[in-house]
Amino acid sequence: MKRRGILREHANLLDFFLQASDWLVLIASAWLSHGLYLQDWRISPQDGQVIAVVVILSAIIFPKFSLYQSWRGLSFWGESRALAGAFGFSLLGFTALAFVTKVGALYSRGWILTWGGVGFLGLVVTRLAVRLVLRWARKHGYNQRSIVIAGSLPQAQAIANQIQANPWTGFHLEGIYSDDTTPGNSKKQAGKRGTLRQLVQSLQKKPVDQVWIALPLGEEAKLKRILHDLRHFPVDIRYAPDISGLRLLNHALSEVAGISLMDLSVSPMAGRDRLLKALEDRLLAGLILLLISPLMVWIAMGVKLTSKGPVFYRQMRHGWDGKPFAVLKFRSMRHTSRQETRPVQATRHDPRITPLGRWLRRTSLDELPQFINVLKGDMSIVGPRPHALAHNEFYKDQIDGYMKRHKVKPGITGWAQINGWRGETDTLEKMQRRVEYDLYYVENWSLLFDLKIILLTLFHGFHGKNAY
Repeated sequence: MKRRGILREHANLLDFFLQASDWLVLIASAWLSHGLYLQDWRISPQDGQVIAVVVILSAIIFPKFSLYQSWRGLSFWGESRALAGAFGFSLLGFTALAFVTKVGALYSRGWILTWGGVGFLGLVVTRLAVRLVLRWARKHGYNQRSIVIAGSLPQAQAIANQIQANPWTGFHLEGIYSDDTTPGNSKKQAGKRGTLRQLVQSLQKKPVDQVWIALPLGEEAKLKRILHDLRHFPVDIRYAPDISGLRLLNHALSEVAGISLMDLSVSPMAGRDRLLKALEDRLLAGLILLLISPLMVWIAMGVKLTSKGPVFYRQMRHGWDGKPFAVLKFRSMRHTSRQETRPVQATRHDPRITPLGRWLRRTSLDELPQFINVLKGDMSIVGPRPHALAHNEFYKDQIDGYMKRHKVKPGITGWAQINGWRGETDTLEKMQRRVEYDLYYVENWSLLFDLKIILLTLFHGFHGKNAY
C-alpha cells in the first residue's frame, strides 16, 4: 500500500489551523455567552477589549501547555485537561489584570464565567472533530508515519501488536529486526522480519520516518550498536525500554542542564499541576468550611458534653514527601494520655470508642476538621488517606511501594476509600489493596480525576462497612 502524506507534509499548516480555530472558538463563544447571559448580542467596544485581551493571552499561554504539539496516539482526555488549564489560566490572567488596573467592576463576571464554560466546551468539541477527521484519514492511508522496530523480539512484537490494534494512531509498521530466534506470536504479522544487520540494508532500499528501538534497560551494548548502525540515516529514532517488570510512578523523560534523565518514581505535583492542585484545595476547602461551620459547632458541643477530654484529636501523620504533620479530627474515643507503641486500628465494638464517636466515624464526620489541615497546606481534599506513623513503620517493609503514597499530599477522601477500602485493614492483603488504589491515583492524577472522586464521595464515600 502506498502511504499518502498530504497532512504530514503540511504539519505546520495544521498547527496554524489549530491555533486559528482556537482563536475563532474563543471569539465565537464570547459572543454566544454575551447573548445568552446578558441578552444582548451586540458586543460593545468595552467588552471587545476583554475578548481581545483574553485571545492575546491565549495565544501566549496555549503553546506553553503543549497544545500545538503532535497528539498522535496520545489521550484525548490529556488534551482536554491541557485545554482546561490553558483557557483557565487565560481567564485568570485577565482577571488579575483587571484587578490590578481596577477596572474589574466595568465587566460582567457572570458573562466571563459563562464564557469559561461555553468556550471550554467549544474548544473540546473542535479538537474532538479534528481528531475524528485525522483518525479517519489515518485509517484510510493518509497522514501516516512509517516505522520499523529493532531490538528484542518479544518486546518488539508486543509493540507491533499494539500498533496493529490501533490503526487510528497513523503508524504504519514496515518491519521488525531482531537477532532473537524466538518466533513472533502475532496472528497477523505486519511488515518484514530480519536481523539487526539487515536493518541497514532495508533502510537503504526503503527509507522510513522512524526507527523504534525496543530493548531492556540492561542492553546498553546492543543499543549503542544499533545507534552506530543508524548514524548515517536522517531518521527519527525513539527508544522504548522494557520497564514492565519495574514498579514505577509517573515515569517520563526529562532534561536538566542538558542532561537527559528518565524519571522512574516522581511526584505528579510539579509546575502548573502543583499550582492547579493548590488552587483547587484552597478554594474548595474555604468554601466547604463556610458551609459546614454550623455543623462543626454542633459536633464540637456534642463531643465536649458527652465525654471528658479535648474536642479535637491530634495525631502525627506523614505528609507530602514523608514530612510529619498533626492531623485534626473530632475526638471519637475516650481520652487517654497513653502513647501508641504499635499499630492498633479501631475494630468493630472497640470499647475505646464513645457512642457519639461511633456515629461520627461511621459517617466520616469526625474528619471534617481536616479541611483546616487543607487550608494550612498539610493535606489535600483528595489523596491517599494518611496512616499513623506506627502503621507506616510496620507496613513499609511489608508492602512494595508503600511509601510512594507520600509523593502527593494525603487527602480527606481518596480513590481507595470510594472503592471500599476504608476503615479497618486487619489483614496484609487488605492493606495491599488499599495501597494499589492509592498508587493508581498518584500515577493517574488530574483535576478531572479529583472532581470525580469528590462527586463519588458525596454519594457513597461517607459511610462504609469497615469504618468503626
